[in-house]
Amino acid sequence: METPQQCPSSKKLLADEEKECLKEPPSISKITTKKLAFIPLLFLIYFQVSGGPYGTEAIVGAGGPFYAILGFVIFPILWSVPEALITAELSTAFPGNGGFVIWTHQAFGPFWGFLIGYWKFLSAVINLSSYPLLCLNYIDPELLALSSSLPHYFIISVSTLFLSVLNFTGLPIVGYASISLGILSYLPFIVISLFAIPQIDPRKWALLGQKGRKKDWPLFFNTLFWNLNCWDNVSTLVVEGVTTPSKTLPKAYLSTGLITFFAHLIPLLASTGAMKLDLDDWVTGYYTEVGEKIVGKYFKRWVRLGAFLSGIGVFQSQLSSCSYQLLGMTELGLLPTIFGTRSKRFNTPWVGILISTVISILVSYMKFRHVTSVVNVFNSLGMLFEFTAFIYLRMKFPDVDRPFKVPVTKLRSLIAMCFFPFGFLLYVVCAGHPIVYLVVALLTLLGVLWYFCMRMFQAKMWIDFNHVMKKLADYENLGYYDQIVK
Repeated sequence: METPQQCPSSKKLLADEEKECLKEPPSISKITTKKLAFIPLLFLIYFQVSGGPYGTEAIVGAGGPFYAILGFVIFPILWSVPEALITAELSTAFPGNGGFVIWTHQAFGPFWGFLIGYWKFLSAVINLSSYPLLCLNYIDPELLALSSSLPHYFIISVSTLFLSVLNFTGLPIVGYASISLGILSYLPFIVISLFAIPQIDPRKWALLGQKGRKKDWPLFFNTLFWNLNCWDNVSTLVVEGVTTPSKTLPKAYLSTGLITFFAHLIPLLASTGAMKLDLDDWVTGYYTEVGEKIVGKYFKRWVRLGAFLSGIGVFQSQLSSCSYQLLGMTELGLLPTIFGTRSKRFNTPWVGILISTVISILVSYMKFRHVTSVVNVFNSLGMLFEFTAFIYLRMKFPDVDRPFKVPVTKLRSLIAMCFFPFGFLLYVVCAGHPIVYLVVALLTLLGVLWYFCMRMFQAKMWIDFNHVMKKLADYENLGYYDQIVK
């Protein structure tokens, strides 16, 4: 019996589909989008990863000053550097809208490509819902009294819809807006750090905790992970947003990594060294009190304004990643073509933007801590497969052109580089709350059902899918991605 690779009819089908691509290009062809300049790209990555120290206060409360400082020194080296290097290699070796969906799709097939994309998309859009909440924490803590009332949901819904409007105008606008938002949102921490210098007592940095207060390690690591993660998000828009990714992306990662490192560490050292420490006070939003006590009574308003601007920047950057991920999954035939519909005026994937916005509104009722945990578990599940795909693709396609390549060649060394990130991801997955596991399990089951429904609709041609993939769905071993997209 002939294998699929030897089947003449299969090869003929592949050749016919390639010709059809040239005659009737699908949505992935002949799309011209303005590229991001280097500085806007840098700030876009900055907001996708962090957006500044806002929201990191709980790390001090959960682990104490010493472990908080240690976390922000060691974690970027052990986690952020490997994630950024792997993203840079895979984004340039297997380019396309969708980023990590393409890598896992190429490594493990369409089902796992879809599921990883589904997990990562849910992680991102659920994360989006936390930023309006975080802004409310800073702007007016008294609004939390409305946390179970209709006015609160109304405020969240309106603010989320308002924030999503900027994304319709395109990546360059979002990128240049990120520059202003990044600078203005961080100015309060520069002032706090300068005013704190005369008051700093370095002995406070060595405090391991507080007598009678237990450390909350799940909260500590979840918050640390939440603030230094998502280096792979920019991969979903590399093709349309970045000029010469092989040169630009590594430089942008290096620059953003240094900025993020110092942006967190400097105000942390300044505030913990200058303040009288009561770890019960160190919760989300406490930097407003730090600003008031170190700088002056009215300075907390500046911190609140900075938090609001940072929330806008993070929301915009992550919404861009979500919408282009849906576009990429549409181009791979994993979603109906309607998910990739673009704006005629701005050429942006407006359906993806709208879907991401609506879902983030629907999940905005969740408590902030549960939102963070659900986001981290979904993201960790996806990242486990991303790291595995990186190793597997090195073995499966050793000769594929890699314009940027992680400077490690031996398989053992690659596994060693991924050892800590892989172990930490397993910890994050296993350290969740029972409610988090229930939410993750139910949503994953929904995703699996959705995938097989899509395959059925695709086979029966009830819904329009990318025409390249409709007929090739039964020939997954042909390497069609390499022959058509590459």
